[in-house]
Amino acid sequence: MLVRLDHGSPVPLGDQIAASVRGAVADGSVRPGERLPAARALADSLGVNVHTVLRGYQRLREEGIIELRRGRGAVVTTGDAVADRARLLAAAGRLVAEARSSGLGDEAILDLVRTSLGPA
Repeated sequence: MLVRLDHGSPVPLGDQIAASVRGAVADGSVRPGERLPAARALADSLGVNVHTVLRGYQRLREEGIIELRRGRGAVVTTGDAVADRARLLAAAGRLVAEARSSGLGDEAILDLVRTSLGPA
């Protein structure tokens, strides 16, 4: 799995790591049940602090994309829906980034999404 970071980006490095892993799960290059690189090894290869990697992994755990297991490390969640969830989260991230670059704030973005849902 290839993780790329843009140190000049306003996106925090931990979020970039999470986005990279999320994309790899979404496109199938990392499969359910597969172990991710150890946080320390990934941090060393990227030249970042191990806590930066752990923040990215924690974000993915909160999203339900990975499980953090003591002694086994980070493992992609098993189940058919994990790749779909990763794809949707990646698409949502792109939507938010595009909306912010257009000058929309968080509430305006949420209003936009609510409008796209139509009547409840």
